[in-house]
Amino acid sequence: MFDEVSPRYDLINDVLTLGNDRLWRIATTRAIAPRKGMRVLDLAAGTGTSSAAIAKHGASVVAADFSEGMLAEGRRRHAGEPIEFVWADATELPFEDDSFDAATISYGLRNVNDPRKALAEMRRVVKPGGRVVVAEFSTPPSAIVRVPYGLYGRHVLPRVAGLINRDAAEAYRYLNESIEQWPAQSELAAWMREAGLERVEYRDLTFGIVALHRGFVPRKAEEAPSKKPAGAARKKPAAKKPATAGKPAAAKQPATAAKKKPAAAAKPAAGAEKPGAAKLPAAAKQKAASE
Repeated sequence: MFDEVSPRYDLINDVLTLGNDRLWRIATTRAIAPRKGMRVLDLAAGTGTSSAAIAKHGASVVAADFSEGMLAEGRRRHAGEPIEFVWADATELPFEDDSFDAATISYGLRNVNDPRKALAEMRRVVKPGGRVVVAEFSTPPSAIVRVPYGLYGRHVLPRVAGLINRDAAEAYRYLNESIEQWPAQSELAAWMREAGLERVEYRDLTFGIVALHRGFVPRKAEEAPSKKPAGAARKKPAAKKPATAGKPAAAKQPATAAKKKPAAAAKPAAGAEKPGAAKLPAAAKQKAASE
């Protein structure tokens, strides 16, 4: 179905959204916050229009889609750009764990058979601390917008798409049906949390016609800082080695020297026998007595 509309897919979107898809793309790119050195997965990338917007910020992009027709059109349009087009099933991504800095999907999560599994897969392939961004058509919270938007989707959208491309009428009729069956913004946010994402937030674009959700993969390294102080505390006892390195022993030398000094001081006591020789006066008394 999408293979048949791929040549005029972006034109149809521009017309049916009255150009708002360009504004939504800008908001989505800002939520991803791509920069040089990042590797970003763009799921349901289609012809690569959203991938090109991400690549302009210096990031390397892997554009994945299940439609070979869309991928072929994307390769033709974006030849020479840092975008790699890959066929992929969103529920079984052919990528290693923690292989991307961010992952995003725009207006394609509704088309996945198991969207919750797709969210879990996106979380799996994104590195700790990375983000997952979902841009998807939603239900406007206000009835003032919701009622006319529903009529437009059911009656106007398929006919206009059919005028641009005959094969597009059926595809966009399906598009409207999938939008009506899609869960509300808060429920999608709950799905993202169930997938293991944290700090999940969303905001409505164009009165809620589109909702932009973003969540972060928990940092595994958050546990490491708490362990480092504990390890540092264990090393502190080892730091006592300098205290037992012999400095006290060296300090005892003065003490032993002090002990020797009294021993040396005893010499004068031994030499004090000289006063014993001074007993002559006593001998002199004996001579005096003999006389």
